[in-house]
Amino acid sequence: MGLLDILLGRTKPVAPNLDQLFALPSAAVTLEAAASFTPTGRGAVCFATVEGAAFEQTHREVQALLDADAERDGPPVELRRDDFGYSWLVSERVPEQLPQLVNDLHAVNSSMEVNGFGPQLLCSLAGFQDTAGRSLALVYLYKRGTFYPFAPLPGAEQRRDNALELRVKATLSNDLRIEQDLNRWFPLWGAPSL
Repeated sequence: MGLLDILLGRTKPVAPNLDQLFALPSAAVTLEAAASFTPTGRGAVCFATVEGAAFEQTHREVQALLDADAERDGPPVELRRDDFGYSWLVSERVPEQLPQLVNDLHAVNSSMEVNGFGPQLLCSLAGFQDTAGRSLALVYLYKRGTFYPFAPLPGAEQRRDNALELRVKATLSNDLRIEQDLNRWFPLWGAPSL
């Protein structure tokens, strides 16, 4: 970073560190103990929609890689598009297989990055639920290298439980690198993993 960058307040973007995803299983233990949220077994990787043969080849490679997992039942990754025009590669496991789900998310991100689709990656998320049926996602922002909680309130209205999100932030501050800029805690309405 040069002097002009310092004077203009520009900062270098944080390089994504996909290995941070591997902190999710230990954070899940903390989350269950402190707030009674347990993994749902659902997770997804969100990216700007990509068309073309190169992406289709990458999707087939990811599918083949995850199909090789003998413990998996059903399709490993499903490609979905949301109402906002974003694409999601969704993985579903049994709730007790959070480490395997994290491996899936890491493999999808890594494959897309290696095949030149890193700039299109937006976030990854793992779903959680409590005994009252409330949903929560721990979201990894690819371009920021940080996590944040997203807790949509049930119902047709797009509202979120901000108090719960702030409690989860405080609870997991020692387990995950939490995004400190609350303006970056984007709502993920219609995320297929919630």
